[in-house]
Amino acid sequence: MNVGDKTEVKYQVQSSDLAKTLSLDPQDDFPEVFATSRMVALMELAAARLMKPLLSDGELSVGVNVNVNHLAATPINAKVRAVATFLGMEGKLYKFSVALFDPAGEAGNGTHTRAVVKTERLVSGAAKRAE
Repeated sequence: MNVGDKTEVKYQVQSSDLAKTLSLDPQDDFPEVFATSRMVALMELAAARLMKPLLSDGELSVGVNVNVNHLAATPINAKVRAVATFLGMEGKLYKFSVALFDPAGEAGNGTHTRAVVKTERLVSGAAKRAE
């Protein structure tokens, strides 16, 4: 992977992607627009797909940092695209510029950092946290 390499994920916003679905209690009130958490998920997915060729058997990439701005509300059924661009390494970490576009233009942007980890180590470490 070279600095400047990029990939994108195209997606159509579903009802399950709306901020409204994040409500846990009747007093929670969120709008029926694309949730920031779903925007971040698409940005992470784009970066993870870009890293896929770097992974060996038993490895995966995980997000370790996200710093984003959600710039505009995107409605249900809108077609969006998340773009991840490789910026370079920070030690063992992979740094990306990320952006989300809807039909009206840029709806979000920021940076995202990922690391390569052994799947077994990650899963066993997570299991210990549940004890």
